[in-house]
Order: sequence, then structure tokens, then C-alpha cells
Amino acid sequence: MNRDYYEILELNRNATDADIKKAYRRLALKFHPCKNKEAGSREIFYQLSEAYDVLSDARKKATYDKFGEEGLKGGIPVECTSSGAWSSKYTYHGIPDKTFKQFFGGDNPFADFYTIESGLQFSSLVVGVEKKQDSPIERDLPLSLDDLFHGCIKKIKISRRVMNEDGETSSIKDKILTIEVKPGWTEGTRIVFTKEGDQGPNCIPADIVFIVREKPHHLFTRQLSDLLYKARISLEMALTGFSVVVETLDDKLLTIPINDIVHQSYKKVLSGEGMPLPQDPTQRGNLILTFDIEFPEKLSADSKQLIKQALNLQYSP
Repeated sequence: MNRDYYEILELNRNATDADIKKAYRRLALKFHPCKNKEAGSREIFYQLSEAYDVLSDARKKATYDKFGEEGLKGGIPVECTSSGAWSSKYTYHGIPDKTFKQFFGGDNPFADFYTIESGLQFSSLVVGVEKKQDSPIERDLPLSLDDLFHGCIKKIKISRRVMNEDGETSSIKDKILTIEVKPGWTEGTRIVFTKEGDQGPNCIPADIVFIVREKPHHLFTRQLSDLLYKARISLEMALTGFSVVVETLDDKLLTIPINDIVHQSYKKVLSGEGMPLPQDPTQRGNLILTFDIEFPEKLSADSKQLIKQALNLQYSP
């Protein structure tokens, strides 16, 4: 069934060019998808744009008025032309926003505009619909403890949709984002790249957010700006003293003497040997040594007697 472009624009067939423009202006603003969220408004907006595209063009309008939509889109039969050829077939480009922008002359047709009616000029403020930004796109950024200790540069390739120069079509393009990791950054640190998400004609690109995720380390466990190191020692070492050798993240080899009797909750704190402080990387947290004491599974009778004698000597007056 052929569509009636005049009916779509709520016009009769005696409508003038001014009537057609006025009708399209009123209805396109009413049914634009950015403003009208009701079901079916997008389809109505499409039909309005196609109807205006035809009726605002003198040649297309004349063909449509005489031969209808079938003649317009299928071409005029041979006997209807003086040259004996078929007329070119009309096909709507299918981009109603393009028609809309061409009519209003810009990308912000909801701003103030002027109409002329009955010889009087007046301004009509149409409440615009602001573009909404897409929700942030969050991605993990796995970093080693060494990366977070020294700082580093990370380059990450992303693929995103970008608008072409025509403002209507888009394509997928790659981009390299550079992240300068600062010494002392902690788990959960967020790095925001503003509006680097997919582009679109009716939206503000999303921010891309990278979130620091700390990889496990084979020697150290991190607590904020402190580093924890656990040493396995024998019961003999715990009672008689020993030294711990620790290779730090800045490649120092620390030899730490332990002369105290070590119990399960004992800790040895070395100030200034931990992680850089995020707010001042020249300052560092602590290196905290904890100990896992290995007890013998069995003791001979002689060994037990010797231990008893040693402990009795320790506590004798």
C-alpha cells in the first residue's frame, strides 16, 4: 500500500512550500527520538523525513503528485515520457537525522530558532535534549609489584568506533593509550581517559577507566605501603638466634640479625624499606619480617632430656 506523504505531514494537496516546511518543522521536533521516547516515534520520525525529502523538492514532488509513490520509486513508464526513457528511480537515503540537520542548519536544532508567520518574526525556544554520556567502560590493569615499586610506562591498544567526516557514518579504528604508572600506586587506583569510548551522532563517548590490579609476588605481600616478608625458621633458630637475608625490590641484599627469641607473633620491622608512598615517592613504608617456626615432628628421649636440662638451667635462680 502506497504511503501518502501529504497525510504523513498532516497537509492537503494544495499545501505550499511554506506549509510543507512549517509542517515538517513542527512534527519533526515533536517526534525526534531524542525528545520523544514513546514507542513508534522513531518510525514516525523516519516517515516525516522521507515525506519532507520528497515534497520539498519540486521535481520529486511533481512526479509524486502525478504518479504516486509507485511511479516515484519505480520510475515513470516509457509511454509517459517524451523521450521514451524511464525516469530515475527515487530512493530515500535512509538517514532521517541527515534530513533533520539539513533543515535546521546545524548539529543543535533544539537551540533557539526563528520562524516567520503573518509577517511577524518571533523566537521560539524549544527545550533541547542534552546528549547523555555513555556509562564508563572499566578495564583491569594488572601490574606487578615491581611495576608499582619503580613506576613504568604501559601502552594499551584499544579499538573504538569513531564518526567519519560526514557526521553520519562511523568506522572502527585503533588507538594507543599511554599510562604513566607512578611509584607507590595501590590496588584500585583508577586512571581515566575522558571520552575515549565509541563515538555516535547522538551520544557523548564514554570515559575509559583502567583500574590497577596488583599481581601476587613470590616473596612479598603488600599492606598499603608496607611489605611483609615471611621467613621459615627452625625451632633451634627461634631459640638461639640467626640472620635473615632478604633481596629487596630495589635490588639490595639485606642481612638482618635476629637475636631475640622468636615466637609466633614476633615481628621485625625495618623502617624505610617498604613501598614508596603514593603522595611522596621519596618516602617509603616499612619492611616487616614475620616468621613461620617449624617444630620437630619427633624427639628422642635423650633429646627431650637435654632440652629439659637446658630450660631448667635457663630458669634456675
